[in-house]
Amino acid sequence: MIGQIRGIILEKQPPQLIVDVHGIGYEIDAPMSTFYQLPDTGQEVSLYTHFIVREDAHHLYGFYTRDERALFKTLLKVNGVGPRLALTILSSTATEEFVRCVLNNDTASLVRLPGVGKKTAERLVIEMRDKLSDWHRGTPQEGAMPMTQDGQGRHQILQDAIAALIALGYKQQEATRTITKVDDGALNSEELIRRALREMM
Repeated sequence: MIGQIRGIILEKQPPQLIVDVHGIGYEIDAPMSTFYQLPDTGQEVSLYTHFIVREDAHHLYGFYTRDERALFKTLLKVNGVGPRLALTILSSTATEEFVRCVLNNDTASLVRLPGVGKKTAERLVIEMRDKLSDWHRGTPQEGAMPMTQDGQGRHQILQDAIAALIALGYKQQEATRTITKVDDGALNSEELIRRALREMM
């Protein structure tokens, strides 16, 4: 089991990044909550990870905090929730807010998350309520580090943001419309994605 990785960020294309660890480039899928905290490409990062082995593929998932990883692993135990939906949930709401919704039986807020319908929201509450009843929140990560992508054209920034939303489960038309709506000249795709997710919520 790979529980943690520390290395140099080679590429960042939400929801995936590549981290160089002693000459080996690890492809890691991560929620947007983690991307907001990442340093620039070329700098060192340390991520908590969860490794999933399947017959057709091996997937490595990375998280900036232990709480994110713990919640991801708990989400995977819910019937009907796979890694993709779990990443989407973590990308769309703060860890503490999600826990609050589950503990308060707030299915109305949960169904606003992309990919979560009424039945899934009810399962999240029923199957996770007891597991999260003694949830201990770590120190909140206040604010994301500023990130810039010098030399990257506007078109590429917009396309990267749209592609990330599609990878998170949104339809292309919806992703394109929302990115266009919230675009106000942001210097990087991560900021556009953050604004788009807020708009969709």
